[in-house]
Amino acid sequence: MGAPTRRSRTASRPALLPGSLTLALLPLLVAVASASFAGGGTRRWFGGRGESVRADAQAAKDAAAAAFYELDSAQRDLRISIETIVAVDSSPAARRAATDFEAFGQRIDEVSHQYIGAVDAHDLDRDDLETSAAARARTELTAAKDALDRTKQDLDRFSQGLGPLLDKAETQLARLAPAVERARQTLLAASNALDAVRGAGLKADDLAGRLAALAPELTKLNQGAGQHGVPDTLQRADRVVRDAEAVRAEAERLPERAREIDRRLVSLRTRAQALTTRSEQVEPVLSELRRRFTAACWQDLQRVPEQAAESVRQAETKLKEAQRAREEQRWPDATARLSTVRALLNSTDEAVSAAGDRLRRLNEVSKDPQAEIERTRFAVRDAQRLAMAGRQRPDPQHARPLDEAVARLDRAVAALEGRHPDYWQFLTETEAVRATAARVVARIREERGQGAV
Repeated sequence: MGAPTRRSRTASRPALLPGSLTLALLPLLVAVASASFAGGGTRRWFGGRGESVRADAQAAKDAAAAAFYELDSAQRDLRISIETIVAVDSSPAARRAATDFEAFGQRIDEVSHQYIGAVDAHDLDRDDLETSAAARARTELTAAKDALDRTKQDLDRFSQGLGPLLDKAETQLARLAPAVERARQTLLAASNALDAVRGAGLKADDLAGRLAALAPELTKLNQGAGQHGVPDTLQRADRVVRDAEAVRAEAERLPERAREIDRRLVSLRTRAQALTTRSEQVEPVLSELRRRFTAACWQDLQRVPEQAAESVRQAETKLKEAQRAREEQRWPDATARLSTVRALLNSTDEAVSAAGDRLRRLNEVSKDPQAEIERTRFAVRDAQRLAMAGRQRPDPQHARPLDEAVARLDRAVAALEGRHPDYWQFLTETEAVRATAARVVARIREERGQGAV
């Protein structure tokens, strides 16, 4: 039963006609062919020129994107540098750098728009992208990349040129915080020194006023460089440090200053008393001058006793004022009064000494005028030897004043002949002759020194 059944199934299967396999596969082949030639017939199986051009265009797009990113990053970094420079530096060079950077910004916008336009104009992911379109995309994207690269190179060169300006700006910014802090600390030190002086029972009203005047400056320092600018803040900090340091130093020195004023009061008072005694001795000196020498030798000293007495009286008055200022702790006033006293006593001392010195010199020259003559002639001869050194003839600008000096000395010597010679005029003339010789010597040495150089 079973065998007949198997035979019947085999017998019932229809036999395939010749060529029927090809006909059965024909629809599948048509479908594959249609898929292979989709998109206008520009793409081939297993790659080809179309795919290569698309790949080149994609590579150009990637390269342009990288160039765009690098330029954008460089611009952002450089903007920070420019802002740093402008915040610190207001010089023409800094302003010019900011202007040039703005011009670069416009150029960067242009090449960026070129790049973005090229990217937007071409969709490289389209299945139906034609070879010609891919080639055009590659060309435009490559051109955009080249423009981006050139701009980046120019921007880098511009950035390198900003080195000195940026270094200066960064240096000032680095100084800013320490400078402000130093100003605060100096003000605090000055305030502490002032408190210590007051604690010692000394007044320092002028120092307190100077310190109080710095309060507005401290307020501006606390407001910061953002409101007042870096350069002004640095200058303000330096000024506060300088002024506060001066207050601190004077405050710390005030106890010693008080002791010094006390010493000067005693010293100048003693000196004034001594000058009073010396002034009383001028009149006997004048009497001897009148008795032994002509009026020309002493008449300019006639008022020395009266002038000395008046100067001493003025000095004593100023001493009292200085003492009162010291007691009231008006230190600048006390110091100023003492300086006036010293000047008065110095001039008085010179006038009193002049009378005695005049008598001494007149005594010496009246006894031996030849010593003064020889001393003066030696000075002239020394200048003449220097003028002739290494020369056949002296330079006229050297010889002329020396010849005049010789003639002047001869006239002064001749004037000594007579019954009552004017010895003071003689001394004045010989001193003038020696001064002329000294000037010629100095001029010769200066000229020869310059010639050696």
